[in-house]
Amino acid sequence: MEKMTIPRFQALKGKGDKIISLTAYDWNMASILDGLGVDLILVGDSAGMVCAGHENTLPVTMDQMIYHTQCVSRGVRSALVIADMPFLSYQTGPADALFNAGRFLKEAGADGVKIEGGRAVAGTVRQMVEAGIPVMGHLGLTPQSVRIFGGYGVRCGSPAEAARLKADAKTLEEAGVFSMVLEKIPADLAHEVTDSVSIPTIGIGAGPHCDGQILVTHDLLGLFESFKPKFARQYTNLGKIIRKAVTAYIKDVKSGNFPSQEESF
Repeated sequence: MEKMTIPRFQALKGKGDKIISLTAYDWNMASILDGLGVDLILVGDSAGMVCAGHENTLPVTMDQMIYHTQCVSRGVRSALVIADMPFLSYQTGPADALFNAGRFLKEAGADGVKIEGGRAVAGTVRQMVEAGIPVMGHLGLTPQSVRIFGGYGVRCGSPAEAARLKADAKTLEEAGVFSMVLEKIPADLAHEVTDSVSIPTIGIGAGPHCDGQILVTHDLLGLFESFKPKFARQYTNLGKIIRKAVTAYIKDVKSGNFPSQEESF
């Protein structure tokens, strides 16, 4: 398959086929997803929760994200690889943001980065884009602001907050983001935003009208069991399958049934 580029990705808007995005944090999963034709693989700071066991994404560091992105990039030949910029890697000023974003392209092989926020980060987005770094936006429920929000509830329930999000979407588009994630907002609002911008919108808990969808792959596969978001459809339960397989292995080792003569040298 031909390598996905930013212009090709943007051209998917309005084509009729929904854009497919998923997360990955390691070489093996990335290579599997890439081989299936996923359009965009996000190396999410959700790694802090599903891989490291933190209660939120705030503890994730730049070096950890660089490592995960390096692993994913080695497994991808076709999909767009976008890396989440972790908490305090861009909020401390444009110079820090530019340097850290550049690390993802220079050291980790990413095709671009994703940052959270609207008008407050527009200047930073503009500076990154001018430096040649593709940037994806993220509006609605922005997990790095969980302390301010007080949890992971639906955003934009009030007309004022919905109006701010619509204004932020236009501001990010003007600043140069190539796409934006809309997370956990009312479906009608996501539909309105999608129709109002010329760039692809990728929904997660934002209804069916976005240009594409993304899920945390661990949620899709039933590998993350701490909680199950309402918007995350579980297509299988690998946690259950893994437990069954490991239980059988333990039984075989204890009984002397493994390894067999055929499995010995």
